[in-house]
Amino acid sequence: MQAFLIAIQFLTRLPLKINIEWKQETVAASLLWYPLVGFIIGVCLLGFSLLPVAQNSMLLAAIILSVWVVITGGLHLDGLADSADAWVGSHGDKIRALEIMKDPQAGPIAVIFLVMVLLIKFSAINSFILQDEVYLIMASPVIARCVPMILFLTTPYVREQGLGSGMAEYLPRNLACIVLGLVFFICILLLGCVQAALLIVIAGCVLWCLRYLMMRVIDGMTGDTIGAAIEIVEVVVLVFLVI
Repeated sequence: MQAFLIAIQFLTRLPLKINIEWKQETVAASLLWYPLVGFIIGVCLLGFSLLPVAQNSMLLAAIILSVWVVITGGLHLDGLADSADAWVGSHGDKIRALEIMKDPQAGPIAVIFLVMVLLIKFSAINSFILQDEVYLIMASPVIARCVPMILFLTTPYVREQGLGSGMAEYLPRNLACIVLGLVFFICILLLGCVQAALLIVIAGCVLWCLRYLMMRVIDGMTGDTIGAAIEIVEVVVLVFLVI
């Protein structure tokens, strides 16, 4: 239960006033609960879709997207901004890339990436509203929060200190594979075999490309690149479901 509470505290800004000791083993185990936290985020977004402004789909889409950003604290958007600056501005220099990620200031590339991601999310949400299928939005945060588990199973963590180093060392790998399989099974139940398989293949290919970029630029991953991957996979899932 502590691992679940840590996952909620880390991934959301829900008012959870509980003091928990963040041991490395427990923090690593919290990764197993990330998809469930994604489901909770999706439920919250679905709840706001019931606001009495449905006749104005663009306004409702803007509200849902704003809630999405607020409830997550913009955590992964910040990672996307830092990663975008590092990928473009480092010119292949690993040390320079890691330094850029630590810089709290956002460059023009970061702003461009953020605008593109938020614009696509807004358009997708608006499409769901117009098609009266807002419930589909719930799939995006769930599937995207499988990304950290996949990356920790396959990709080295480059910073020696910090939260991620403990996650990389103590992640229960067998349980992580079971959780990923369970999420895929649920996708099959909701979308059907063909669509679920196609969605997972497309999202997996995008994640593989992002991993390749991480390995090429910094020889691994950081918390920022994980956040960037989550945001990009969320967009991919939304676009797929709209199509």
